[in-house]
Amino acid sequence: MSAPYKTWQCRTCGYIYDEAEGDAGEGLVPGTRWADIPESWICPLCGTPKTEFDMVEL
Repeated sequence: MSAPYKTWQCRTCGYIYDEAEGDAGEGLVPGTRWADIPESWICPLCGTPKTEFDMVEL
């Protein structure tokens, strides 16, 4: 059984990345885990690096 999907939020602009939903505009299919997104990835809204996101519970 796999771990539950998590949600991550940009500290700068509030963009939400939900692992269950992915982000088609960024080429991230539903189910793409945060750990599987390259470290070089940046927020599509404001350009904040991946390291500046926090896991949040919605």
